[in-house]
Amino acid sequence: MDQTRSPHDHNDQGSEPSLNQTAFQATVHCLTGCAIGEVLGMVIGTALGLGNLATIALAVVLAFLFGYAFTLIPLVRSGLAVGTALGLAFASYTISITIMEIVDNAIMLVIPGAMDAGLDTWLFWGSLVFSLVVAGVAAFPVNRWLIARGRGHAVLHRHHH
Repeated sequence: MDQTRSPHDHNDQGSEPSLNQTAFQATVHCLTGCAIGEVLGMVIGTALGLGNLATIALAVVLAFLFGYAFTLIPLVRSGLAVGTALGLAFASYTISITIMEIVDNAIMLVIPGAMDAGLDTWLFWGSLVFSLVVAGVAAFPVNRWLIARGRGHAVLHRHHH
């Protein structure tokens, strides 16, 4: 096995992961951090009775913060300088997080009552989960396109080893 590869870089047949597999993994990784921030922002905004725009602003800020943190922390722990790691995080996930945030917040706004529903309702949680799933689906083709061109997560992937 090539010394620059880790065991998780290969599929069951021992070959390189497909472009779709890599794009899916990148999208899920990005969506995880984004979703944590988004959910936290929506919960805080709703619990505090903030208006829709203030709640969305808080959710977007937290989504970017957590999305970048999920990328930044492992890079810094691996020995990269903070500035280099931050540049890689920005380069690899800004487009993906932006797409996810536009899509999931637009969906939350267009589902009647979703933004005004309480934290104890199926409408709030169902709408939020649905919006995040659709956001991930929307970001996948863009991540795939970027990776195929050596950009996005592909830039970050070179530093994981």
